[in-house]
This record gives sequence, C-alpha cells and structure tokens, in this order.
Amino acid sequence: MKWLVSLVGAGLVMLTLRDLFHTLWHPTRHGGLSRLVMTALWRLARRFRARRRVVGLVGPLAMVTVVRMWAFTVVLGWAVVYWPHMPGAFVFSPGSEAAQEPALLDSVYLSLVTVATLGLGDIAPGEGWLRMVSPLEALVGFTLLTATVSWVLEIYPALTRRRVLAVRLALLRDSDPTPRQIDCTAGALLLDSLATDIARVRVDFAQYAEAYYFHDGEDHSSLAATVGYAVTLARRGQAARRPEVRLAGDVLTGALKDLAAILDQRFLHTGGTATEVFAAYAADHGRSLAQP
Repeated sequence: MKWLVSLVGAGLVMLTLRDLFHTLWHPTRHGGLSRLVMTALWRLARRFRARRRVVGLVGPLAMVTVVRMWAFTVVLGWAVVYWPHMPGAFVFSPGSEAAQEPALLDSVYLSLVTVATLGLGDIAPGEGWLRMVSPLEALVGFTLLTATVSWVLEIYPALTRRRVLAVRLALLRDSDPTPRQIDCTAGALLLDSLATDIARVRVDFAQYAEAYYFHDGEDHSSLAATVGYAVTLARRGQAARRPEVRLAGDVLTGALKDLAAILDQRFLHTGGTATEVFAAYAADHGRSLAQP
C-alpha cells in the first residue's frame, strides 16, 4: 500500500513534467493542463469585455496561474511520495520537533524545502532509495525555475513581433495605397515582406500558443483588428498587372490562409474560410475586423 501511494505521487510529478514539456518545448494542438487553465481564464474574462484592464491581465495572470499550478503539483506529488515512509525512513536532526508533527505535514515541508533547493537538513532521507530520489526533486525544482524564466523571455518577443505587424498594417490602412501604387516593384517588395512577417506570427502562434491570450491594447496594435487589411492588400496584389506583384499577392494570400488555419485549429474552431476565421479572431478579442 505504501508503494501504491508513492506511485500516485510520482504520477502527479510526471504529469506536471509532461505538461511543462509540451507547453514549452513541444507544443501540440491537443493542449494540456496549462491550455485548460488559460482557456478557462480567457473565457471568464470575456464576460468583462468592457473592462480593458481585466482583459489585459488575462495573459500575464494565466502564465502566473500555470506556473503556480506546476509548482503546487510538483510539491504535492513529491510529498505524496514521501508520506507513506514518514517518519521511519527519514533521519531527523537532534532536538528537532519535526518528528512529532503529522507525517503529511512533515512530507509537505520536506518537499517544499527540497524543491526550493534550500537544504535545511532538519529532515533527511535515511533509506538508500530515498537518498537517490530526493535530489531529483531539487533538480525538478531548478528545472521549473529555469523553464519559467525561459518561458517569460520567449513569449514577449513573440508578442512584440505580432504587435509590430499590427502597427504596420494599421499605418498601411491609414495611407491606403491604391491598386496602381501597389502595381510596382516596391509594391511587390511590400507584399513579400508582409507575407514574411505573417509567417513569423503564424510560427509564434504554433510555438507559443499562450500568446493568443494576451490582449494587445489599442486597435492599431492589435493584429485581430488589422489583419483584415492584409487580406485587402493581398487581393490588390493578385489583381495587379505586373507578374512579380501577382506572385507576391499569391504568397501573401497563402501566408494569410496558413495563419487562419493555425488560429482555427488551435483556438477558434469555426471550420470557415480565412475571412470568417479572421472575423471570429477579431470578435474573440473584442475587435471589429476593420476594412479601409
């Protein structure tokens, strides 16, 4: 029975590590615990759409919640591993009152101290297998810390790329180049660079799905509000007379369809056309898909 309880604790730890791995290093559209938490917070915040401060906190709050969930399940899992073997399989420092505490409390305390790599030493594993297993928790704690820092450092450059693209599209929408202005070498270069930027954002949504749940502030910095104009530019490029402009228009159209596909597969599930997906994307972020 003791080993069965310990196996349950080990299962909790493995479940957390699996979720961490798939969230940070091998994202899949099937999601996991972190995706469920973020989706739930996003849907809850949609009820407060009029309060932009609330919506703007969803992304950061979701990341903090996920990290806390990971830390909680790791600590709990290791505590459950220790619990059936407490206090007999552990050594307590002289004069310590820890042995007089409930076994579960001592197990949680030991797990917290170990995962935080504090190493206070008032409770130490006594049996050989515990002496081998306990340091692994410290490694897991260190991994969790470094993974959290890496996650934060990776997500904000992705948000910057998305917002820069949105601002660029907003500026183009304000200037609204005519089909004749697009039908030139400079127009082809413009459409090609937009396709490249959209492809980068598409990769960001695939690699950092949590970026979807970050609110972009004003309309001019929101891709949900400005991506519709990229569709307009792509159509103008496809209708141009110059072959290089038509080619650039086709490439931009393909990049937009690819972006719509990843948005629909991972977040929106409309099953519609690219235009319908972008409209749903705008609505989900409290925007309107503005056209010039």
